[in-house]
Amino acid sequence: MPDMSPDEFTKNGHKLVDWIADYLNNIEKYPPLANVSPGDILKRIPQTPPKNGEDIEKVLVDVDKLLIDGITHWNHPGFMAYFNSTSSMPGILAELLSAAFNANGMLWKTSPAFTELEKAMMNWFRQMVGLPENYWGIIYDTASTSSMHAIASAREQLNLCIRENGMTGRNDLPKLRLYCSEHAHSSIEKGAITLGLGLNGVKKIPVDENFRMIPEKLEQAIKEDISKNVKPFCVVATVGTTSTTSVDPVEEIAAICEKYDLWLHIDAAYAGVTAMIPEMKWVTSGWDKADSIVINPHKWMFTPMDLSIYFTCKPDILKRAFSLVPEYLKTQVDDEVENLMDYGIQLGRRFRSLKLWFIIRYFGVDGLAERIKIHITLAKEFADWINNEKDFELLAPVPFSTVCFRYNPGGLSEEELNQINEKLLDEINKSKTIFLSHTKLNGRFTIRLTIGSIRHERRHIFQAWEVIKTLARSVS
Repeated sequence: MPDMSPDEFTKNGHKLVDWIADYLNNIEKYPPLANVSPGDILKRIPQTPPKNGEDIEKVLVDVDKLLIDGITHWNHPGFMAYFNSTSSMPGILAELLSAAFNANGMLWKTSPAFTELEKAMMNWFRQMVGLPENYWGIIYDTASTSSMHAIASAREQLNLCIRENGMTGRNDLPKLRLYCSEHAHSSIEKGAITLGLGLNGVKKIPVDENFRMIPEKLEQAIKEDISKNVKPFCVVATVGTTSTTSVDPVEEIAAICEKYDLWLHIDAAYAGVTAMIPEMKWVTSGWDKADSIVINPHKWMFTPMDLSIYFTCKPDILKRAFSLVPEYLKTQVDDEVENLMDYGIQLGRRFRSLKLWFIIRYFGVDGLAERIKIHITLAKEFADWINNEKDFELLAPVPFSTVCFRYNPGGLSEEELNQINEKLLDEINKSKTIFLSHTKLNGRFTIRLTIGSIRHERRHIFQAWEVIKTLARSVS
């Protein structure tokens, strides 16, 4: 049976593009947070597949009928939770083209343009954030994957024959230790689990009053482990932690890593894109001393999920850890090209670099930087509103575009403050106007507001503040 005809594809394609354009243009008519109970959407989907084909037009009708109120709208300007990844229209167009090509970039030969465009985009992005030329880049799906490859490279650098002999049943293998701050992303621990280090192979280092790793505590932990015949091998420093967007003192951490010959990985998944802004170049302090760095354009560069950039100055070690070439994947040009499958756990690879190519060319570096700079300015203004309102308080510094705060009318215990702020967050998210998330800082329930959507304007931030103040009075 043939595929959909070109005429039918054109007709349905126009309808879909029109639907997407209308959806994004009118997205504020939806609540940002899905308003359904567990199982509601599943009940609407037929339990058996259709025996005969159906028109795409009917499928589109069912998107509105069956799915739309179960969508949490990450593109909504009222979405200010987590790190509010938003997709730009150039990025959406690139996704469409990627699906049309359906290229698998495992080898240079399987799609030369795929491999070479990715190489070019890594060179572009390296320049955009100011990394030296000795940093080599590759695209993975998420920072979890990027950081896992960093930890694997750090382990491979030890030359313990783990690639060949594994880690089980060996009396010659020391216990390995990875270090990160108390506020490092959970993906670091997941990477440790995946690579056989276990949760006990991760030591979390205390932080200071601004939630930054304390270098002296790091070195102390390293010395203690060495005295116990535990082998330190990797340190993860974070530039923009998930809870508070704090920035670890990379220069000092890098000096410790150099002293003890440890792999330094920088997790700049969220905040790394700010290096495009001249006055934010301070975030790159110490980056040139890192063995690897991760930055996620899908977090704060208007790139549709997913796209994570991994830079390393030691691609040979990454390749040594993962390259495995069966006969059926060998080609006559292998000595002349980079086959991206050699640099990671994945064999199949999506054409993600198209999204960077479209987005960077459409907005330009200055255009991207200016939009990100506006978000930082709006966050500073929101923080000022918090500081100037007697019943609210900031709970962390605001170096980027995430604000951590709580309602504190006075006269309440910490337990009561936690309860009232948890209730306030619940009411905020029931308002169908904005969607915020939370964390806990030193045991204090903390409300987080993140500004990073390409659709964020000052009016959205002001509206959020009015909603928060109004609801705070109602829960008091």
